[in-house]
Amino acid sequence: MPVKHGCTSKTWMAGVALAILQTGEAATAARPSYMLGPDDQVVVQALHAPDIKEQPQRIDSSGYLTLPLAGRVRAAGRTVEELQKELVVRLRPFIRKPEVTVSVSEYRSQPVSVAGPVMTPGVYQLQGHKTLMEVLALAGGAKPEAADTVRITRRVQCAPFQLESVRRDAAGLVEVGEVSLQGLLEVKNPGQNPEICPQDVITLARAPLVYVMGEVRKPGGFPLRDREQASVLEAISMSEGLVRTASPAKARILRWQPNGAKRTEVAVNLNTILSGKTADVALQANDILFVPNSVPKSALLRGAEAAVQMGTGIVIWRR
Repeated sequence: MPVKHGCTSKTWMAGVALAILQTGEAATAARPSYMLGPDDQVVVQALHAPDIKEQPQRIDSSGYLTLPLAGRVRAAGRTVEELQKELVVRLRPFIRKPEVTVSVSEYRSQPVSVAGPVMTPGVYQLQGHKTLMEVLALAGGAKPEAADTVRITRRVQCAPFQLESVRRDAAGLVEVGEVSLQGLLEVKNPGQNPEICPQDVITLARAPLVYVMGEVRKPGGFPLRDREQASVLEAISMSEGLVRTASPAKARILRWQPNGAKRTEVAVNLNTILSGKTADVALQANDILFVPNSVPKSALLRGAEAAVQMGTGIVIWRR
């Protein structure tokens, strides 16, 4: 069964809403100056030129558009406004005062790929200038299990990154920049919201999880966004505390060995940790903190293991 996901945080939703509004405004404003390219589809309206049909026409792979009277016109590399002016010049020998309007009916020349734990991964067309935040909004935003690092891979022919974390491949053909998703959402540094180039690949990784099962208010998986460990107290806090039927003195940490062949159990007395009598315990990625009740422990432990392995009934929560 598929893993279920928790609700998106208010911070993310507010950021997405703002980005969607900005995306719509940017697309509308960018169309007159949009740089056309091969495979874009345009509609040309020319007053007093009935031979030029008002129907979608695709720019060919060489970047040219062929129209009656105007002939073969280079469209790729020109903005919509520049193409309009060129068509006016081409039509002047045939029409006294040509009036031409060009609109883009389908954007196909500026793809950008979004992969990883986002709501709708896939290929999107930029349709003008877009920032990282706007493209993530087009993909529906990050899922709760997304890691904190957003990776952008681009060809060096595009504008260079203005980011702190940038590296280039051995051949010098591709640059990879990294951005903190949390920093992007909190708008801590506007420079961490770079403009996206055509053919960029935006990748989000899955954050490792710790699981809290048993007698807690909100059992499930919790992403370790920007760190490798979480403490037992932090895990209890993320799961919103114990329920009345819990047996905190008999809690266990189920930890899988690197080879996956063995599982170790670490006894944890939550009473002494909560009272400060013993030190807090660190949870590693994929650990299960299990808090039992009065039901025999062995049956519940097996149920917790099976649920995590199969993803059955596990909710992944965003901190």
